Amino acid sequence: MKKIGLLIIGAVAAVTLFANLGSLAVFAVSLAILYYAWKRWMKADTMMKKLLWIAVGIIAFAASASNAPALIAVVAAYVLYVVYQKWNETKQMKPKESDDPFAHFEKQWAELERSL
Repeated sequence: MKKIGLLIIGAVAAVTLFANLGSLAVFAVSLAILYYAWKRWMKADTMMKKLLWIAVGIIAFAASASNAPALIAVVAAYVLYVVYQKWNETKQMKPKESDDPFAHFEKQWAELERSL
């Protein structure tokens, strides 16, 4: 039953991710432009160049911040990763301990002999 739930959640996350791949690509490009503008702003010598790179950075930040479908795609990719991890997880079986006093008679007898 758990595998069916993981399959449904994974399918929804995969469809959401693939539906938003275009906006995710635009989001990556806008973040790359923002990073490049930051690096060029740090290296700029004149005030005019600094203002130019600030303007480019603000435009790139606005483009990346307003790209909500890309943020949904990032969340869907994370959900898909978690589903993949849960799907491949091995279940650890613990041995069931019995409260029956006769089940561990040999072990108790050996402990009793050691104590004497």
